[in-house]
Amino acid sequence: MTGRRLTSLLAYVTAAAAGASLLTGCGVIPGTSGGSREPVIVMTWAPDGTRATNQPGMPAMAQAFARWVNAAGGIDGHELRILTCNEENSSAGAAACARRAVREDVVAVVGSYSQNGRAFMAPLEAAEIPYIGGYGISEDEFTSPLSYPVNGGLASLMAGHGTQLAESCRKVSLVRPDTLAGDKLPDLLNSGLRKSSHDGATDIPAPEDAAEYTAPADRARAKAGGKDGCVAAVLGERTQTFFDSFRRLPGDEGGKGSDDAKSAESIRISSVLGSVSQPVVDRTGGEHSPFEGAYVTGWYPEANDERWAPMRKVIKDHAFADNRVDPTDAGVQTTWIAYTVLKKVIESLDSESITAGAVAYALDQGVQVETGGLTPTLRWRYEDMLGAPRFPRIVNHEVTFQVVRKGQLVAQKPGFVDVGETVLSAP
Repeated sequence: MTGRRLTSLLAYVTAAAAGASLLTGCGVIPGTSGGSREPVIVMTWAPDGTRATNQPGMPAMAQAFARWVNAAGGIDGHELRILTCNEENSSAGAAACARRAVREDVVAVVGSYSQNGRAFMAPLEAAEIPYIGGYGISEDEFTSPLSYPVNGGLASLMAGHGTQLAESCRKVSLVRPDTLAGDKLPDLLNSGLRKSSHDGATDIPAPEDAAEYTAPADRARAKAGGKDGCVAAVLGERTQTFFDSFRRLPGDEGGKGSDDAKSAESIRISSVLGSVSQPVVDRTGGEHSPFEGAYVTGWYPEANDERWAPMRKVIKDHAFADNRVDPTDAGVQTTWIAYTVLKKVIESLDSESITAGAVAYALDQGVQVETGGLTPTLRWRYEDMLGAPRFPRIVNHEVTFQVVRKGQLVAQKPGFVDVGETVLSAP
C-alpha cells in the first residue's frame, strides 16, 4: 500500500470515528443517514459515435441505476451522482476522461469501456481512484492494483472460445484486429484449442475500422478448409461488417454448384460476446441473420435468463424511452454488475462520507459481492486472484457457451465453464 493510500485510509478512519461520535451526541443513531450523508460522485465512460466499437448503453445504464437507487433514498443514504464521458475510442479521449474524473474528485470509475488502459489508468492511479468493473477489453484492467474487474475480460472469452470450438471444428481461422491488443488474441484462443489437443488457429489480422473485409474473409474461408471448418471473427462492432463480406464472397450467390459455395455452406461462424450480441443478431435479420447457427462465448447467462429480471425491471422503470439501454447488450450487463459492486461497497462502509481511498480499501480487504447468480461471488483479495502472468487480477474466470438458434442467443450447454487453467496456460 502506498503512503498516500495509507494516509487516505487513516484520514477516512479518523473522520468516520469522529462523525459517529458527533452523531451519537446529537441523538442520531449511528449507521443511519439522518439526512446529512454526502452525495457519492462516480464516472462512467464509453466511446460513442466513433467508427469502431461504441458502447452508449453503458453510461445510459449507469444513469438508470442512479435514478433507481435515488428514488429509494440513495445508497445507504447517499445520493448517487453519475458523470459520463465520451472516451472516443482514442488514447487522448481516454486520458481526457480520466483527468476529468480526477478534477471532479470522483470516488470511482464504474462500469466503463476503453481499449486504452495505459492512457486512463495512470491518471487514476496517481489520484488513487478505483476502476470498478471495466468491460475487460484492456490488459491494464487486469494488472493495475486499483482495478477491480467483474469478468475475465477478453482473455477468458478467447480461451473459452477455443475450448468451445475444439468440440466442433476441424480447422479454425481467427480474424482479429491488427492492433497491439489484437496481437494477444491468437495465443489465448489457441490455449483453449490445444487444451483439447486441437491444432492452433490460422491468425488473420485485419483493420478494426474497415468498410469491407473481402480479402481477409476470402483467406479465412480458405484456411478453414471447408467441411467442419470454423471462421471466428473478433472485431468488435466491425464483426458484422466482416461477416457481411464473408457472406458475399464469390460462390455464395448464384453458384450453388461450385466447390466454393459448398465449402462456404459447410463452414460454421463464431465470435465472442461483445463482437456478436443479441442486438446485432436482431439488427441483421433475426432468424434469417447470417449469424444463425453461430457459436458465441460469453461471460454471463444468456440474456433471457431469469437472473437478469432485476436489471430488466430497473431499465423498464427508470430508463424510460432511452433505446441506448438494451438489456441484451454485454456492455449494459457489465455496467449493471459493476454498479451492484459499488452499491455493496458503499453499504459496507456505513459512513457519512465516502472517499476513493475508502472504496479501494474495502475492496482490497475482501468485501464480498453476490450478483444473483450472474457471476460467481466476487471478491478481490490477493488469494482470490487467478495470477495469470498477463492477467493477474482476474477473479471471475467463468464463461458461458452459447449458440444462435432461431434468431436468439441461447445456451449451448447449461451453466458456467471455468477457464482459469486455460488462461494460465496461454503463452
